[in-house]
Amino acid sequence: MQPADSQLTLLVRRVVEPLGYELVGVEYFQKGGGATLRVYIDHEHGITLDDCTTVSHQLSGVLDVEDPIPEQYDLEVSSPGLDRPLVFPEHFERFVGRRVRMRLSEKVEGRRKLEGVLRGLHAGVVTLYAEERDWEIPLTSLDSARLIPEL
Repeated sequence: MQPADSQLTLLVRRVVEPLGYELVGVEYFQKGGGATLRVYIDHEHGITLDDCTTVSHQLSGVLDVEDPIPEQYDLEVSSPGLDRPLVFPEHFERFVGRRVRMRLSEKVEGRRKLEGVLRGLHAGVVTLYAEERDWEIPLTSLDSARLIPEL
């Protein structure tokens, strides 16, 4: 995911939020012979195909004018899904008490993957209750974090 303060994320946020949607995250990646810009949006009433189409149309126009990505890419707009990614600091505050799965960019006490209950975020450090103890993980050490769906 792109950092919250990246130019690309800020540009996408300027389009998505005035339309009444929450920006969940922005991914840009190259795979094979092509590149993809994936934008995750959410709304308190859920996301429909029409919502994705609306955001995609508005965002395409702005991206064509601003041209933040020099190479050709495919734009995808989607809901975050049941295993919603936690990207921005406010996500770690909003989902306190929920079960999450984290993948770390570097080992912490010999671990790269953790699964447990999110306790919160303070001063850039996420607290996760896992394996009968609290783990303190700097946001900068997270490769990814996702909610574990409660079915």
